[in-house]
Amino acid sequence: MGYWDIPDGTDCVEKAWITTKLGTALGLVGSAYSLVAFQPDSAVAALQRASSTTVTLAAMGAIFGCATCLSTQMRDAPDDPLNYFFGGCASGIFLGARTRSAMTGTSACLGLGTLAFFTKVGKMEGWRLAGPPKL
Repeated sequence: MGYWDIPDGTDCVEKAWITTKLGTALGLVGSAYSLVAFQPDSAVAALQRASSTTVTLAAMGAIFGCATCLSTQMRDAPDDPLNYFFGGCASGIFLGARTRSAMTGTSACLGLGTLAFFTKVGKMEGWRLAGPPKL
């Protein structure tokens, strides 16, 4: 079962688990690229950087899943894209707190919230970034 298969506002734990797994996977991929591009001095430093990045993105995924689902339940508006904005913004605020930067938190809140909002709008309206080839 995928994220979009579960109706919004229901089964918050499962939705949060799915977004946490996605955040973890993105964190691992990002960490791998970071370690290759900027090689650390020791194996311990590499492990610290990789785990820090992975845990941060996993937490952002969990926060997004929980905030989106809770916003849906509190507002009683299951298909409102604004719920996704709230989830993305909450993840961005966490990133700002993690980096100890208000500017990073504000920018990430607006950026991730807007991205999540338009992702939901696109899903509702059937937008496609790529489709089957036209022959």
